[in-house]
This record gives sequence, C-alpha cells and structure tokens, in this order.
Amino acid sequence: MRLLAIDVGNTRLKWASFVSGIIRDHGALILEEISTLNDTQWKALPPPDRIIGSNVAGDAVRHRVEDQLARWAVDPEWIVAHAAECGVVNGYDRPALLGPDRWAALIAARRRVPDGPCLVITVGTAVTVDALDDKGTFLGGLIVPGFGLMLDALEAGTAGLRVPSGDFQTFPTNTSNALMSGGVHALAGAAERMARLLSERTGRTPRVLLAGGAAPKLASHLQFAYTMVENLVLEGLARIAEARKQAVQPLRAVGGGS
Repeated sequence: MRLLAIDVGNTRLKWASFVSGIIRDHGALILEEISTLNDTQWKALPPPDRIIGSNVAGDAVRHRVEDQLARWAVDPEWIVAHAAECGVVNGYDRPALLGPDRWAALIAARRRVPDGPCLVITVGTAVTVDALDDKGTFLGGLIVPGFGLMLDALEAGTAGLRVPSGDFQTFPTNTSNALMSGGVHALAGAAERMARLLSERTGRTPRVLLAGGAAPKLASHLQFAYTMVENLVLEGLARIAEARKQAVQPLRAVGGGS
C-alpha cells in the first residue's frame, strides 16, 4: 500500500509518500505555493492508495490542498486527536482540542521511545514542548511563540526595536543580537525546565526528540542530549494510518463471514 501523509502547518506544508511504512518520497513548501504541487513536487508522484493528514492552518488552506489532491480518486482523512490511540493516552482536558500535529508527533515519539518518558520539542512558527510519561500518557505541554513571532511582537509593541536580525551572543552588546539571544534563551529555558519537571515527575531522565523546520536554530543551545527527527509528524500520521487499517481488517473479516 502506498500512503501519502500530509502535515499542514502554520507556514509550510510537508508531505511524505510511504510504502510498507518506509518513506520513499518527501518534500515541503510554503503555504502560498500549495497550488503548484501538482505541477512540481507531485507531478511524477505515484498515485497513493490512502491519504492521511493533519492541518492546523484552517479550512481555507485545507480546501486548497484538497484541490490538488483531487487528481487522485482518494478521499483524504484529516485526523483529530483521540482520547487514546497507538499506545498514547491523551491527558488534555478536552482531548479533541489538542492540535492534530502535536497528537501525531506524540504517537511517533511513543513508537521511538516505547518504554520511557519522552519530551517532544517542535520548533516552528510556534514552539511546542510536550511531555509523555513512561506509560505513554501525555501529561501536558507548552506552546511558546517561535523565533519569528517573538521578534514580530517586540517590533509591533515597541517604538525602538525595529532592527535587522541578529545573532546569538552570551552577553549581547547590540539590540539585534539582544533580541535573537533573548529568543534563544526563552525557548531553551522553557525546554530545559520541562525536561527537569518531567524527570522529577517520572523519576527518570527523559529522552528528548527535537523536530520542526527551525529546530537547528535552537539545537546547539540546549543543555541536554537530544535526537533530531526530520519528519516526526509524518511518522506519526503513518503510524495512525497503519493502526486504523489493522483495526478495520478484523471487522471486515467478521462481516465477510456472516
């Protein structure tokens, strides 16, 4: 079976084609370029047997993606978070309101770390820091503005901070570097605090998975070991598709024998 997994974020769309659970093709583009998919990245893509996706960019963007998917006679399945799935228990107050991308990332993380606590850090337009305990329960997580949103907010809310992008410095000596360094410390501090809290909660040092398009900007500033994962949400979507297919097959077998 050929599966097409699609992760529609706030800024970019990422996709991957899986065959027997292995990525064969993949790509990414900014949301403004969605209408070019069939003429570019998907032009020579073999037809999928199934399409699964997560979308946090709203209905208008989803419709634009579906316009491109219409070339194949396969209805896409857009996931929502469940109370429990694939070995992960959703601890959100209202499970369905957890972002589908976060849910897929947690499911992929549980597969990668099946027997211990895990911290999932995704660095994109926003930064999420999500905690899984050793039993696979999602304990909760943080949402923090990403680098760009932090800088935009400071520029919009102050009169004198409209400056070019700077670099990280331990002790910044100009405004540009002060802004960038402040963002790095804010994000790294949130991640390190959550890692400590999860360790205290579980009594074990958590594995840390780092994902997202802007992850490299944060990675070198973290004070703990981590594993960089390029396509964590897409991995999770593939895992969800696999599990749901297996759940349906016994029902079909029972129905066929009646």
